[in-house]
Amino acid sequence: MSGRDGTRALGLPLARLEGADKATGRAPYAYEHPLPDPLYLHPVTSTVARGRITSVDASAARGTDGVRLVLTHTTAERLADTADREFAVLQSDRVAFHGQLVAAVVADTPETAREAASLVRVDYAVEPHDVVLTADHPGLYRPEDEDDPADTEQGDPDAELARAPVVVDRTYRTPMEHNNPMEPHTTVAVWDGDGGGLTLYDSTQGAHPVRETVAGVFGLDPARVRVVSPHVGGGFGSKGSAHAHNILAAMAARELPGRPVKFALTRPQMFSLAGHRTPTVQRVRLAAERDGRIRALVHDSVEHTSTVKEFTEGSAAVSRMMYAAPHRRTTQRLAPLDVPIPFWMRAPGEAPGMYALESAMDELAQACGIDPVELRLRNEPETDPRTGEPWSDRRLARCLREGAERFGWAGRDPAPGTRREGRWRVGTGVAAAVYPHLYNPGSAAEIGYDGDRYTVDIGAADIGTGSRTALTQIAAQALERPVEEVLLRLGDTDLPPATVAGGSSGTASWSAAVLAAAAAFREEHGADPRPGARARAAAPEDTVEPGRAVASFGAHFAEVRVDADTGEVRVPRMLGVFSVGRVVNPRTARSQFVGGMVMGLSMALHERSVLDPRFGHVVNADLAEYHVAVNADVGEVEAHWLEGEDPSAGPLGLRGVGEIGIVGTAAAIANAAHHATGVRVRDLPLTPDRFAG
Repeated sequence: MSGRDGTRALGLPLARLEGADKATGRAPYAYEHPLPDPLYLHPVTSTVARGRITSVDASAARGTDGVRLVLTHTTAERLADTADREFAVLQSDRVAFHGQLVAAVVADTPETAREAASLVRVDYAVEPHDVVLTADHPGLYRPEDEDDPADTEQGDPDAELARAPVVVDRTYRTPMEHNNPMEPHTTVAVWDGDGGGLTLYDSTQGAHPVRETVAGVFGLDPARVRVVSPHVGGGFGSKGSAHAHNILAAMAARELPGRPVKFALTRPQMFSLAGHRTPTVQRVRLAAERDGRIRALVHDSVEHTSTVKEFTEGSAAVSRMMYAAPHRRTTQRLAPLDVPIPFWMRAPGEAPGMYALESAMDELAQACGIDPVELRLRNEPETDPRTGEPWSDRRLARCLREGAERFGWAGRDPAPGTRREGRWRVGTGVAAAVYPHLYNPGSAAEIGYDGDRYTVDIGAADIGTGSRTALTQIAAQALERPVEEVLLRLGDTDLPPATVAGGSSGTASWSAAVLAAAAAFREEHGADPRPGARARAAAPEDTVEPGRAVASFGAHFAEVRVDADTGEVRVPRMLGVFSVGRVVNPRTARSQFVGGMVMGLSMALHERSVLDPRFGHVVNADLAEYHVAVNADVGEVEAHWLEGEDPSAGPLGLRGVGEIGIVGTAAAIANAAHHATGVRVRDLPLTPDRFAG
């Protein structure tokens, strides 16, 4: 059993079970399923940011050889439920943003579909549009959310700001950003020959949530919709829900029953149809005593949303609980603009919010003349500032201390701009990280035994994170069998329901279902089951111990070098130490930590979607001009974690690892850049023009 018996499955650094299939091309992604006689869809998207369609001339497209269907807002079916306006595809002549779906062509080949789509002529009555976010936008409003109020206040922060001997009052800005998974958003839709049932082969982070959405939009019983998604080439949040392209593909396929209709968004189309991280304008005010102890913390965040559908990034929320402060206020305001719909991007809220807060903490450390690590240690809260509840496992102080030791922080000259090696100005920076522990009820699992091995069925998603491997290890441990005797099947709505792979909640939520099914199996069939034995169980409604504040924490350290002449920024070293409870698989966990840190480096140095205010579209909507970190940008990256489980977080004592790696990374790099140069950049990304000269 190669040392991999079931009693020792957890904690082993197993390679991904599907790794060989992915490396050799045998793993089918959504667009690649071998379906007979497929057709191909290419959309027509709006070229204006706001207005009304006055006419559509599709005659040339319909006359093109190989074209099977042209859909417009005048010919498309009326959908059953479009209360969520993102899914009101081709339902009216209104245009709400540049890049909106306004027509579609289906043809025998992707080349024919694309050519014919270019022949569709759409005329518009153009209306004035607004796509520019400002801190004082006249349309700002407070979003209403009973579960997560936009505004919170404790004490009298204004009085403390007026009397405190040290006050930091700064505004930080983060730009619009876009997820760019290597596998674009793709879906293949096929209706039964009689049009009674729909199958979607979809690149998604949640097959069951997509089924529920699509069934509702078309007015179908969910049992008539099947979503298949065994392998996903990255999502980072953008594939956490159905989007308009799913509905368009299904609409087209319904007109052509029995024929699979393939639809893959082009890279530019993803910039308008698959969500984005909203730009933010964040004002952070810290009032402190001269010893650095914070008396008041105020964090005001302004973001944009779409006129089509509200989405709140929630970047101020981190300041409600991160540090001790007897006086505190956070506010959130949205500006409704004529832009595509924002959506999840890795650590939504926490990633931009912690950039602002941790940058302000660095400025406070400098103002007080205190080491930045020590400042954070002095402001550790004994209990959760939001509720007063005790922490289940807040080991941020240990992360900071261990990280400082591993990184070689001791002896750092606090004065900025003092260290130089040749043409490079050299500095180091630190930032803390936090991510909430999320658990989503609603998953179930079924276990069967065929005489040779155990099959574990759950409709979860593996988006490249290794969840297939981790859940196999969890099942093997629970069944007390070798990993080799367990086959896990996922990514299909024909399997028991599972919640979305989002918010670093996947393994915590799905493992509860797997453990429940394993317990039911052992109770019904014992340790020596007969072939054909089966058992099914659902995860409990909640696994978090009441009265405890449960979250993950971490500390990021970065070394930055800035060219004294050109302003070029390099990051030769990054190190992170994290507290995430039990780690199921060290190999896949390290991959997630490092991936998050690299994405944070990309956020710090490169990522910015440039919106042209004249036309309302992103002008750098491809990987040639929307820059992300590549191998040449990434130096030494170390990820470490504190051993131990968190009993308050659930039966396995684990918390998510997928997103905390990005939280705080950009701030650590920006703080290091300031330490290297003495130049404080408060608007991301850290492009060379900020430091040149």
